[in-house]
Amino acid sequence: MKLCNLLYLFLFLSASGHLAAMQFQQPDFSDYNILWTEQSENSSESMPLGGGDIGCNVWVEKGELLLYVQRSGSLAETNEYLKLGRIRVKLSPNPFAKEGKDYEFRQELKLHDGYIEIHGKNKDSGTPLEVKIAIWVEVNEPIVHLEVEANEKIRVDAAYENWRMNPESMTNDGRRHSTFNLDAYPGEITLSKDHVQQMDSGIIFYHRNPDDKLVPELMIEQQGLENYRDQITDDLKDRTFGGMLLGNGFIPSKTTSGEYAGKPFKAWHIASKKKRKKHHLKMVTHIGQYMDLDGWKNGLEKTIAKSNTVESQQMHDSTKNWWHKFWSRSYIFINSATADINDKAWTIARNYQLFRYQLGCNVYGEYPTKFNGGNFTFDSGHVKTERDYGPDFRQWGGGVFTAQNQRLVHWPMLRSGDYDAILPHFELYRKALPGAKARVKEHFKHNGAVYSEYNSVPGLAIGNGYGWLEGRRKRGEEIPFGDERATGARAYDDVVEKGVMANGSIAYHWESQIEQSYMILEYHRYTGADISKYMPFIEQSLIFFDEHYRLRQKMRNGKELNENGKLVIFPSTSCESYRGAKNPVDVLSGLKAALKSLLLLDETYITPEKKNYYAEFLGRIPDYPFDEVEGRPIIKPAETWLRESNQEMPQFYPLFPFNQFKLGDEEISSFKNTYALAPEFRKGNVISWHQDGIFLARMGMTEAAAEYNTRKLMSSERRFPTFWGPGYDWVPDHNWGGSGMIGLQEMLMQTVDDQIVLFPAWPTEWDVKFKLHAPKNTIVEGEFKDGKLLDLKVIPENRRKHVHILNQK
Repeated sequence: MKLCNLLYLFLFLSASGHLAAMQFQQPDFSDYNILWTEQSENSSESMPLGGGDIGCNVWVEKGELLLYVQRSGSLAETNEYLKLGRIRVKLSPNPFAKEGKDYEFRQELKLHDGYIEIHGKNKDSGTPLEVKIAIWVEVNEPIVHLEVEANEKIRVDAAYENWRMNPESMTNDGRRHSTFNLDAYPGEITLSKDHVQQMDSGIIFYHRNPDDKLVPELMIEQQGLENYRDQITDDLKDRTFGGMLLGNGFIPSKTTSGEYAGKPFKAWHIASKKKRKKHHLKMVTHIGQYMDLDGWKNGLEKTIAKSNTVESQQMHDSTKNWWHKFWSRSYIFINSATADINDKAWTIARNYQLFRYQLGCNVYGEYPTKFNGGNFTFDSGHVKTERDYGPDFRQWGGGVFTAQNQRLVHWPMLRSGDYDAILPHFELYRKALPGAKARVKEHFKHNGAVYSEYNSVPGLAIGNGYGWLEGRRKRGEEIPFGDERATGARAYDDVVEKGVMANGSIAYHWESQIEQSYMILEYHRYTGADISKYMPFIEQSLIFFDEHYRLRQKMRNGKELNENGKLVIFPSTSCESYRGAKNPVDVLSGLKAALKSLLLLDETYITPEKKNYYAEFLGRIPDYPFDEVEGRPIIKPAETWLRESNQEMPQFYPLFPFNQFKLGDEEISSFKNTYALAPEFRKGNVISWHQDGIFLARMGMTEAAAEYNTRKLMSSERRFPTFWGPGYDWVPDHNWGGSGMIGLQEMLMQTVDDQIVLFPAWPTEWDVKFKLHAPKNTIVEGEFKDGKLLDLKVIPENRRKHVHILNQK
């Protein structure tokens, strides 16, 4: 590779600096608050609220305040991700009743403080009744707070509503897509009922997974892994989740029933014993795997007792301070001096912040933030009428994490410095390692681990992807490992290799485990944090490719490598789009990136002997499949392939996520030609996981990157601006937001090796104030105005010499 100095001029900033030092202040997020002055029609017009690992949808409808509450880890025996329930609050007298003309309503997400404030004023009867409700979620304890303050004494009725009071036989149609793992399973599936009890102290509710369940037991038998049963992590066994709704001065009241969004429910009420000017309600939650129910109840009681020892104001102040620190980590403000909602550039920066807030609401989750809705899904009939299965339903499952989508949620966390929020993603793969290793040992008889593109804690192939004995997702005739009929281009109800999924889209799609390995290695490069506990996952994920494809080649012709001493990676697939692929470029670039990073680790992580092996392994990776079309150099998705499908463009994975080429390299022209010559159906789409904006930024195509990322991050068609979707997935579509965040970050700053490049694809007409994170614990903070960099701060100072500035006037 050579630097193309004629194309780009790097302006090096010396350690002493050519720019004046700037005293950067705490950013002001008030212009980004979301304010509504009218009530909502239904749950689809809800506002997100969260903290720690809890997400709430908050809205006021027909004079009543409603909240859906969801917490990471609320996984039922069906592998569905269930809501904890719905809270409904009614005030008496009611300032939200909308009676008469003198009525005021305000619902505001106070972004910087991380809470929602609702204000109601009704002037019709004598002295105007005025009420303020603050709704917030503790960050360090799993508790939702509702604080009511009025200018006169009022009563409060609070109801816990549940729609799962009877076992549900899940029909074998679209309904089972919410489990995904069990979609099209030919047997019976039953979701057990919840339990609710009205007590003197409040309303206790819980769901406890029964002993008789299908996951992961069914997958273990389906995939012939009975001998490894005790090694495979079962995250659903004895899982119990729920909590208690309670309040100071509240007593048990009535029980009622009703229907919301077409779904019948039952409600248990608590009511304020006396009229008061101030009321405080709490939903205290608890999740765990307990041998008996008493264990879970004891855990819940401890959380309740702990919450009673601290004043509410003290906890709220602590939560606000957490959010203040969160926002001080990182930001991107565009054209902030004008704060004009009609300015698209200002709007996409606002939406960048709003979506980052949604990610911040699951910083401490037991599980990663879900790409298909996070903790903020709502009644499914408001998303798709044909999927009207209630508030728990989401496409693509709850306990299954689709890697190509999930990665886009987590990559932007490196640049934003949200390192705590990325850890649940790493934990998912660490926990799944025993199952992933068992699959390789049993089916392929070599070392390493293999992960399904659809991953879950047990580490097994997803049930509907592996294929059932009958039905629309039928597993066909099983052939031995290494059979020449296994081409990587087959599908359901066709010959299928032992240990491989019948789903042709993902059967040999194993790139994701390389990418997750590389993400952890990048996390270490950014932070220097200890990654010892993730090293077994990284090593086993990479070793798999070396041992697997050497063995396959030896089975074909008696030699482990080709005539050039390189691996032959076949059968494989380049993303889901190019099946039956030989030497796919996403796998090649991923292996090169991960192995290079691995070799940079010190002996704390890698012994000299292992380094020798990984250096040799790196030498066995085939070269990139560059070619020519119409006399123009391009890069192909693979050396060869048998079948095309889907709309992905894995040709650009050497740019992102794998950082193998940078602006100034002569190969960038090949990537530009590849994009220009790509079929129209593969480019330009902004929904869901489409990520052209990232690739365009990495190619330095400023105008195209700005146009694409503007469309990507413009406000959704729903009331809340960043509730995008459904696209291919669900609402709110978090991989839509994640890919948009990455695109904007890459326009502003790119980091390859030790170098930091600012404004590589940034329009000179976009004024920006920013703070982003870079490798080696580096923070870059600056202001770019009227096409010029006015101020720059680099911490530590010795990293300033690695900063390069592009595209200034």
